[in-house]
Amino acid sequence: MDFLQSEAWRKFQEAAGRKTSHLEGDGFSVSIIEHQLPIVGKYLYVPKGPVASLEGEEFPISNNQFPIKSQFPISNDQIKCGMRKLIDLAKKENAGWIRIEPADKKTLESIKENISEKVIKAPHDMQPRELFVLDIARSPEQLLTEMKTKTRYNIGIAMKKGVTIDHSQTEAGKKNKELYLHAFLRLTKEMAERHGIAAHSEEYYQKMVESLPDEMLRIYVAKFEDKIIAANLVLFYGDTAVYLHGASGSLHRNLMAPFSLQWQAILDAKELGYAKYDFGGVRIQDTKYKIQNTNKWEGITTFKTGFSPRTKPVVFPGSYDIIINPRKYWAYRGLQAAKSFAVKFRK
Repeated sequence: MDFLQSEAWRKFQEAAGRKTSHLEGDGFSVSIIEHQLPIVGKYLYVPKGPVASLEGEEFPISNNQFPIKSQFPISNDQIKCGMRKLIDLAKKENAGWIRIEPADKKTLESIKENISEKVIKAPHDMQPRELFVLDIARSPEQLLTEMKTKTRYNIGIAMKKGVTIDHSQTEAGKKNKELYLHAFLRLTKEMAERHGIAAHSEEYYQKMVESLPDEMLRIYVAKFEDKIIAANLVLFYGDTAVYLHGASGSLHRNLMAPFSLQWQAILDAKELGYAKYDFGGVRIQDTKYKIQNTNKWEGITTFKTGFSPRTKPVVFPGSYDIIINPRKYWAYRGLQAAKSFAVKFRK
């Protein structure tokens, strides 16, 4: 199960001010986050879910190199029953639609076949359709050998120049957790302004750090001459360590601190017994769907894939909407289209 479907993530979302729900039974599990929009009202969002296993299939992800065997195969009748509970909840809450993120096309088709409501592709994906997930079962020497030469070189540069790494679960890190968080917030704001991008609010990150268990979320920092020059948030869940967010300052960019941060998190995950390191979203195969700011994905993808150029991304179908109230939903789509046109017109 993805961490976005975990109880801990629901508690964080509640702390951040969102209402959540959870439905479970007969091999069907779903964590739900309520989103409120102006004019059209609320919709229910199911991040990386619902989680269900089809008879004889693997779940929750069956289209990547890390399948997880299902212990509770369920039938189409059980999927129908689980989806009906979800749809009934949406109607009770007066939601206009339900946004789901099926693990694979087979799960998506099964959902479509077992409900009467219309299911269509969402106007945009809530989560990346491609994730870059590294198998870290191999030795550190093998992992280094399989990197791009430039990536391996940059890790060495950071070490040679005196960049040191610490995180919020070391003895020193526990004492300096607040300092590390403030440094992350400062660097995030600086990076957002530098690149002209929108970041989450400081309160969002603060609630994340406060709400998630210390052993689940670590703040990694890179230091040079006692100054924090880069920081990452890394989440540990199931058999996977997940790179959630990262930021670096304008100064000392030649020290390649972000490379050293990722490498230390990978080594730590290995030592703790995790099997995978999830770098998050990339854009390699996903050329069918156009997204805003596609240029930003070039640098991100180059950076992440440098750690294992032979690894193929995990590809998901994307976000889909189950239409509960057609009037509200199509009003929403109309507003989205108008907003998109206005953005293009201003350019």
